Amino acid sequence: MAVTLQELSFAAHDPRGLERFWTGLLGREIDDTGFRLGFVQREEPKTRQNQMHFDLTSESLEHQRRTVAKALELGGRHIDIGQLPEERHVVLADPEGNEFCVIEPGNDFLADCGFVGAVASDGSQEVGYFWSKALDWPLVWDQDQETAIRSPHGGPKITWGGPPFTPKTGPNRLRFVLNGSRVEIDRLVSLGATRVGPEENGRVEMTDPDGNEFSVVVFG
Repeated sequence: MAVTLQELSFAAHDPRGLERFWTGLLGREIDDTGFRLGFVQREEPKTRQNQMHFDLTSESLEHQRRTVAKALELGGRHIDIGQLPEERHVVLADPEGNEFCVIEPGNDFLADCGFVGAVASDGSQEVGYFWSKALDWPLVWDQDQETAIRSPHGGPKITWGGPPFTPKTGPNRLRFVLNGSRVEIDRLVSLGATRVGPEENGRVEMTDPDGNEFSVVVFG
């Protein structure tokens, strides 16, 4: 039995404030992702572009404008990460600087994924294969070292863009939290994960083959 994806956890200086932003922006759409969002107190400053971000979809240009306006009203802001003027998606950051994109209408890749279209990740083809096997989610894209997986039950895709990679200079501010047994932890290690330390309070800290941190909440 594979582990299950329970949560995408945000490190936050103000967890309640960040939760208000994302709940206000996504509303009930959070429930449609198949996993919840968590917000954990961390004091470390954000020093680089996140390894993961949301791609939010749009049904029309007006819908895209409304999403952007709502994000700005809730405390988000426009940012420049090198996007080109001709690109039609809008790049924003939440109140703590976590990047996300509001994708233009007509994006075929995210067509049936709902408002939360993807968790877009900086990562290798190898790590896409790892997460496909770890979660038992099928690969829905595997081309030019870019990979994507998606739950058999639907929801957003999780994508990895392949090289070049943003240098990792410290712990990721966004990370997955899984549910799994101790047997499953051993299986994750066999797939290429690394245990970071011993089990503490029913939780094991690990890294995937690219060195991205994740946690396993242990049962059984």
